[in-house]
Amino acid sequence: MIDMKQRERRIYRVTLAGSVTNVVLLVFKFVCGILGGSAAMIADAVHSLSDFLTDVVVLVFVRLSSKPEDKDHAYGHGKYETLATSLVGLSLLVVGVMIMYQGARDIVLAMLGHPLKSPGMIALAAAIVSILLKEWTYRFTMSVGRSCQSQAVIANAWHHRSDALSSVGTALGIGGAILFGTEWAVLDPIAAVVVSVFILRTAWTMVKESAGELLEQSLPDEVEREIESIVMSDSISSEVHHLRTRRIGNHIAIEMHLRMPGDITLYESHQHASWIEQQLRHRFGSDTYIGLHVEPQKVEGRYVSPSDLSDGEKST
Repeated sequence: MIDMKQRERRIYRVTLAGSVTNVVLLVFKFVCGILGGSAAMIADAVHSLSDFLTDVVVLVFVRLSSKPEDKDHAYGHGKYETLATSLVGLSLLVVGVMIMYQGARDIVLAMLGHPLKSPGMIALAAAIVSILLKEWTYRFTMSVGRSCQSQAVIANAWHHRSDALSSVGTALGIGGAILFGTEWAVLDPIAAVVVSVFILRTAWTMVKESAGELLEQSLPDEVEREIESIVMSDSISSEVHHLRTRRIGNHIAIEMHLRMPGDITLYESHQHASWIEQQLRHRFGSDTYIGLHVEPQKVEGRYVSPSDLSDGEKST
């Protein structure tokens, strides 16, 4: 597992690389969209602008999320990364709505008899270049996001992929309009609307997941069952209850109550609790926050002092 400094460096490098790609495409698409007279390509350029802005968001918030725990943030600053993910998702929502509105408006104008101008070949060339560059950027960004377990970088990778998909739709619309002539120029805005649906779907997923984390949503049931299984693998632990879990950036927090025999020493209880913590951190990461509350096992539904236990009821 990589350390926090190395993680931060990798995130910065991949985000800066994506930013360079976005700036180049941003200028290229705007110029080609204007020269080629393509509404879809100009919308695609706006999408690239949002990519660049979200790169800035990721750079700023990942630096904040990497700060160590302090007096005011006992659980660290991981939620800054979650906030970055939500901002990326919200920006995608805005871009998707803008592209859909622009395309729908042009479609309505075409249906009312207003002629639409066929785009030029330069716009098609820009779309093809964008597809290749953005898919390449998506792949290396996603690789780093997964290896660093950074939701913000993964969200940014999907932003790159959405731009590539946008350019695919744009290329099809522009290509169709060029191939079939002015009468089919409406394919350009139709392509923009279709692409906007994919963008909005991706954005909604990002916003939903990040909102769940910011609102302290529990980890999935299968993860909680795995936590309970790890605890129950201890030789004397039993009855896990009051299990509470949540995600804090790229870390998780686990709190629970569990029972152990009431006649063991505090030292023995501590040994078993420490072993459980080690197993949980081995599975979920060394920076996992763990809070264990140990209780004595109940006898016939009530707590009983060790001195009142019969020999058969005491632990062996």
